[in-house]
Amino acid sequence: MEISRRSLIAAGAALPFLRLSARAATTAGNLVFGLSSYPPTFAPWANGGTAAATAKLMFHRGLLGYAADGKLRGELAESWERAEDGAWVFHLRDAVFHNGQPVTSADVAWTLEQVAGEKSTAYLRGECQRIAKIETPDPKTVRLTTKEPMATLPLLVASYFLPILAKGSSDGVTTGVGAGPFKIVGQERGVSIDFEAFDKFYRPGEPKLKSVRMIAYADENARVAALQAGDVDLIEYVPWQSMAAIEADPKLVLQTTEGPFMYLVFNANAKPFGDARVRRAIAHAIRRDEIVKAAFFGRGAGLEGLPVPEGTEFYDAKLAHGFAYDQAKAKSLLAEAGLAGGFSCKLLATAQYGMHKDTASVVQQHLGEIGIAVELVLPDWATRVSLGNKGQYEFAVQGSASDSNDPDGLASLLAGNLSPSYTRSFALDIPQVDQLLAAGRAEFDPAMRRAIYAELQSVYLDQAPLVGLAWRAQGYAMTKAVQGFHNMPGALTFYSGTTFAEISTG
Repeated sequence: MEISRRSLIAAGAALPFLRLSARAATTAGNLVFGLSSYPPTFAPWANGGTAAATAKLMFHRGLLGYAADGKLRGELAESWERAEDGAWVFHLRDAVFHNGQPVTSADVAWTLEQVAGEKSTAYLRGECQRIAKIETPDPKTVRLTTKEPMATLPLLVASYFLPILAKGSSDGVTTGVGAGPFKIVGQERGVSIDFEAFDKFYRPGEPKLKSVRMIAYADENARVAALQAGDVDLIEYVPWQSMAAIEADPKLVLQTTEGPFMYLVFNANAKPFGDARVRRAIAHAIRRDEIVKAAFFGRGAGLEGLPVPEGTEFYDAKLAHGFAYDQAKAKSLLAEAGLAGGFSCKLLATAQYGMHKDTASVVQQHLGEIGIAVELVLPDWATRVSLGNKGQYEFAVQGSASDSNDPDGLASLLAGNLSPSYTRSFALDIPQVDQLLAAGRAEFDPAMRRAIYAELQSVYLDQAPLVGLAWRAQGYAMTKAVQGFHNMPGALTFYSGTTFAEISTG
């Protein structure tokens, strides 16, 4: 009998007893992975959240990617350089798609054209439209000329939102034919996905596993219980309340990194959230340490400015605390906006991830203290994504990370001139933000880039295109039989699925 997604969520606690299908993972060369959610979409260039990204990293690869230590490396492109005329040149390696056909420059050109197309709904459509010309002088060479100088183009083509597909194999909705280390061989919608190793993967000796089964455990406690019971070998989104117990278990290993963060996004079409004073009032009304305690059991830190990690060359200690808690200032800003008496509104989050729900509850409480009466809307994750993409909300809790460890990686969360996405505010276009992002992207001099991003942080504090709440530790947990998996550093933690090709078991 097929289990629906609705019944899966309702009966999440029953999933650890799917042992007959999971036990194969105890033999060498097989792995069972506990997903936090069944992917809401397998559309190759869409953003469906971390679970979807992890699944797609099994069967897709882009021109570039990241090694386990977070350093940029070649994937379908073996090498790349910037030509004297400013074009970026990529030299393809000998790789084949899952259909046995070689990866060629024609496939790369077709992929980029589909993503940038006028009817495209791809997450990186706007970014790819910065490419003015795609040239394919031979089957192994691709030249990309951008409309403006683009220092960050290698980061763009390293994104897991930009996999290269076999020409003509997808309409942007269907999965398409990729060149990743595994192939999908079966799935039960809402429940599980089965993969087997692709024997023609281009990296010698990889993948080391013969098969991977991904099982969706929408209930986070069920996901941990499945790991502890031996029904799965590796899980994502370790709930923060379970981290200490996993660390203390001699059979298990916990890997955490800080880089993801929680924040609020706004629908500028929903009054009064189009007013920057209201967004700033909300920013000053929240005691972020309480979010860290309530949602993350102390494993995190308050986020009072633009999400620029401390210790990086772009961090500014003064600007980093521009939205510090100040209830009097929050009330004053509401009064300036003509809302001294407060207002009522709805806050979208999800009940499927505890940290989203707990964060929303703290925000609800704190905004109530300044006269904003908040009603929580808590659908499942797939519905949350859909509502966000369509702009069917007033303001919303979101958790994500920068697309890279470079400040330009925040463009996908800040830029108002990109396609609608649940990860950024809806219909909120702040030209100065877009201009500064473009300037930073075009600048190759490190000192000039630092100055540009300092100004961006100042504009952020004035306009609040999103409101940061808390940095959070992001955890994966596994049995000691799992070797080779890496929780990648900082903002790249969501790329950790890349390292599945390096995992061995038994």
